[in-house]
Amino acid sequence: MTQNNGTLDDYACSQGLILPLINEFTWSVEMRAFLYLLGLLYCFMGVAIIADIFMGAIEKITSTTRKVYLSRGDSQEPEVIEVRIWNDTVANLTLMALGSSAPEILLSIIEIVGNNFESGSLGPGTIVGSAAFNLMGISAVCVAAIPGVESRQIKGLRVFAITAVFSILAYLWLIFVLMGVSKNVVEVWEAVVTFLLFPILVYLAYLADKGFPWNKSRVSATTANGKQIELGSIQPGELEAMVDGHTLTKDGQVDPNELAKWVRHASRMGLTGEDAAKLAAYKLITSKEHSRAWYRIGATRVFSGSKKVQPQLSIKLREVYDAINEHPDADSLGPLIETTPKNKATIEFHAIACAVPESVGRFPITIVRHGKTDNSVSVRVETIDGSAVGGEDFVSLNQVVVFEANEVEKQVTVEILDDTQYEPDEQFYLKLSLTGTKTGKQQDVVLGRISIMEVTVLNDDDPGTITFEERGILVKESVGVAQIPVLRKNGADGEVSVHWRTVDKNAISGKGYIGGEGRLVFKHAEMKRVIEIPISNDMLPDKDECFEVELSEPTGGAVLGSITKLAVTITNDEEFNSVLNRLADMTTANVDSMEVHHNTWTSQIKDAMNVNGGDIENATTSDYVMHFLSFGWKLLFAFVPPAGIWGGWLSFFVSLAVIGALTAIVGDLASIFGCLVGLDDAVTAITFVALGTSLPDLFASRTAAKNEKYADNAIGNVTGSNSVNVFLGLGLPWLIASVYHASKGAEFKVEAGSLGFSITIFTITAVLSLALLVIRRCSAACGRGELGGPLGTRYASAIFLVTLWMAYVILSSLETYGHIKSF
Repeated sequence: MTQNNGTLDDYACSQGLILPLINEFTWSVEMRAFLYLLGLLYCFMGVAIIADIFMGAIEKITSTTRKVYLSRGDSQEPEVIEVRIWNDTVANLTLMALGSSAPEILLSIIEIVGNNFESGSLGPGTIVGSAAFNLMGISAVCVAAIPGVESRQIKGLRVFAITAVFSILAYLWLIFVLMGVSKNVVEVWEAVVTFLLFPILVYLAYLADKGFPWNKSRVSATTANGKQIELGSIQPGELEAMVDGHTLTKDGQVDPNELAKWVRHASRMGLTGEDAAKLAAYKLITSKEHSRAWYRIGATRVFSGSKKVQPQLSIKLREVYDAINEHPDADSLGPLIETTPKNKATIEFHAIACAVPESVGRFPITIVRHGKTDNSVSVRVETIDGSAVGGEDFVSLNQVVVFEANEVEKQVTVEILDDTQYEPDEQFYLKLSLTGTKTGKQQDVVLGRISIMEVTVLNDDDPGTITFEERGILVKESVGVAQIPVLRKNGADGEVSVHWRTVDKNAISGKGYIGGEGRLVFKHAEMKRVIEIPISNDMLPDKDECFEVELSEPTGGAVLGSITKLAVTITNDEEFNSVLNRLADMTTANVDSMEVHHNTWTSQIKDAMNVNGGDIENATTSDYVMHFLSFGWKLLFAFVPPAGIWGGWLSFFVSLAVIGALTAIVGDLASIFGCLVGLDDAVTAITFVALGTSLPDLFASRTAAKNEKYADNAIGNVTGSNSVNVFLGLGLPWLIASVYHASKGAEFKVEAGSLGFSITIFTITAVLSLALLVIRRCSAACGRGELGGPLGTRYASAIFLVTLWMAYVILSSLETYGHIKSF
């Protein structure tokens, strides 16, 4: 064990601003180093968690909206759409940049103030090191993170150009300040100019966002469907957000009429209204544009085991959602086909679900076509893992099924893998999707109501029990067709059938509905089928009407279950609207529950106390582990005022103060740890501290790169954030210190040395990194996008960026230890 040098009252590595709290002279150096490293990592977690609350306050502040009216014609009230008051560019360069860079900026300020207004190495080094990791490290990860061979472009290219120029200008200006007219001295005017470059950057970026000097924003516009928008001072980008808005919303609220279509579409795939409301909320949350703060909060909550920023769907809900919204770029929920189009071929599974014994080996699945049958069409069928896993429990399937002219039924073979181990019943799914071929024939095909089929693997060869799923269902008078599910339980071996018929009650066949009878056939392994009964809409304010459906005479060895009669209640529109309004309220509640900020202390403390914000059902093992590790920070910070108070401003300032206090501790931990292991503060700053403060941004940018249509939230804000770091993180403390020293008749000295060398190396690597992004944007070989593209150039770009970052760290470290001559 290595002992500390010095005396009991003055020993090595003990000169922090706050730490050490107790005398550590008798501790071994190794023990101190380990404990300080552990404390540093734990405090990084604390900084990330309080930054979560800080970002929530920023999101609350910047989400303030105003109303915009869309004309619907002379005879209708105008439609109300809410748009944000804060300009996105201004928000990104002010509050958002401060939110993501607050630890670095406050560390620099606290170091100077706590060091008797003398310059240190940790604050400036962290700012430059963080900028290097943001530009090169995060960009490398985002370039490689795009799925497939997709590419992402920066949408706000003009704003990005301004911030990119300023990100280079900022560091060239620092070189001039440190090694120019007043070498190694920062004069008051130089500090003032450094600080004033911040509002200049914001103003120029704002002008670029408005189109100046290229063009001016239009004051009005007409949507594709003829709606006139009263624009006023609306900024570019807001119009697209309004015109491409979600069909589920109306006047800023969930529209019950659109929700009715969504519920019916989802119910045709076997979902309840509650599940449909959850899917609708998921669509609203995931399809709208999100700020960088939203992604930063989401990244923090993933590794802290906190409540996620979007609803978590089960496997089946996810597959249903994907089936309803087959195209990943769909901006709306898509139109619902109310009736089967006769001029198109409709393809679907014969049954909603089936069950097979594990020993079945291969078995057929029937796919049917109706509607247009005189053409040749194709559809893709593939397996989706559930509790049963492809390759272990079944052979994965992904094939194209072709229906030739006049073919109305096809079969695909699915193979179940048998083993000798005991396993409970397991499920996987079959999914139909269009092949995507843009031929004239393929444009004449649509998917039917049963495009997802559940397959259960069981150990039972009984023909099964046939029964209704429930004793009664409620349908709207204008539903068109009532779908009544019939289940086959406790076995699915062989083909069986059951007779069904309708029985009039106060609903009369031929008036309220079109009754009849028939035989419902379950093919081998099929477990769920539906009886379709047309419902008549007489457009009259009738009372509720009812009829029954009876099951009888099962064949094939099947028996009837406990529920052989089902009552169908036909409600008028007014009654059904109350149900839809309830579902609309549920959807709104689901959306509100996913807000990234809290409105009350109660909800904030509750989320802090519970793993995954109380969503135990969807909590993973890592959620439990990280919740345990971060519980102390969560509970402590839960007493910070929630963002729902005073529009988020109280939470903003209190969180900022807490970040400042925690950053002071981080500064001491990093400095003492570096001293104990022999690292200079400059090296500690560009490695441990820079990485610790930037990792949440890394995960946030990676998620944004994968989920967003454009690259703005992934890397578009990096250059702006790097510029703000300099103008606020160095400009503000330098201004304070230079004024202080000037008032004493002295000079504020900042040795160029290692800092000037580090800045120079960073400036060179930054120019090369930005040049690469420009090349990628212009080159077809790179997919004409800053991110993604062909695999070869994608990974080559990522390796190049990582190499630049490593070169910056290595060269700066070598200079710090005297292996390279400094300026």
